[in-house]
Amino acid sequence: MTVTEQSVWRFTDDRRQLTTAQRRPTRVLAYVQAGATLWDYGIRPEGIFGSGHDGAAPDRAKTGTLPLDTVDYRGAGDALDVDTLLRGDPDLVVAVSYGHGQIYGLDPDTAKHLEERVPVVVVDVGQARTLDRVAERFAELALALGGTRDPGADGELAAARERLRGVVGARPDRPRVVALSPAGPEQVHIARPAMWPELRVLAELGVALVAPDEGPGVNWSTDGWDRAAALSPGIVLTDIRSNAVPLDGIDDPAWAAARQGAHIVPWNPEPLCSPQALARFLHLVADAVEAARAV
Repeated sequence: MTVTEQSVWRFTDDRRQLTTAQRRPTRVLAYVQAGATLWDYGIRPEGIFGSGHDGAAPDRAKTGTLPLDTVDYRGAGDALDVDTLLRGDPDLVVAVSYGHGQIYGLDPDTAKHLEERVPVVVVDVGQARTLDRVAERFAELALALGGTRDPGADGELAAARERLRGVVGARPDRPRVVALSPAGPEQVHIARPAMWPELRVLAELGVALVAPDEGPGVNWSTDGWDRAAALSPGIVLTDIRSNAVPLDGIDDPAWAAARQGAHIVPWNPEPLCSPQALARFLHLVADAVEAARAV
């Protein structure tokens, strides 16, 4: 990954595929998570696209501070074909993968035909990666594309880590934290914390994440709301993506009783992977821990 004396741009992605170009790409099309992360380094994508979970409009839970008035949203799911993706004449596509190099959010045939027409760089954001490593790879790509680091971002993240570690470790009565994605009035997807890089960061800082019982589901355990209530959360990290049901709309009696004293933290399971974004998330969790202890 470098710009050589011959002005050939190079980047090796997480599939170990080398992408080269005669000049540094300037018109980037990105999966929404990647585009929002690159924007934190000053790279404005010319377009973004979503996954099958998304709809006709961009999911504001995923877009961070992207200037959506100047970034073209191509759509998501069945609405995506190669011609739609290429309508802005991108000279590079930045995609993500959850392992095995498969491009997330695109039909395999669409991804194949896309790569035949424009260079594609893939960043692995899967469970095998630490969030620090994912963030490092996005930083390397952003800098290769001409982006810059926010000079205060790393310090802000370090301070957020230390704040959360201190708040959690100040007393032995750590509030129980449950991460979940509401599926509807009858069911909820409860996260298995060890499978989510950003939740592993919380665990490393001492947060008492509660796991559902063993059973089907690699990343989630899908249960009734009574099972979520039985975990007795003091803090709930709730999925705020557009495909999740708003937590306020859940009126299951057992859950309503359990939630009554819990503190709610918005959680995006497809997090922006910049120091600024992670610092904001850690501060939200630290705020909730402090509030839980003040009760």
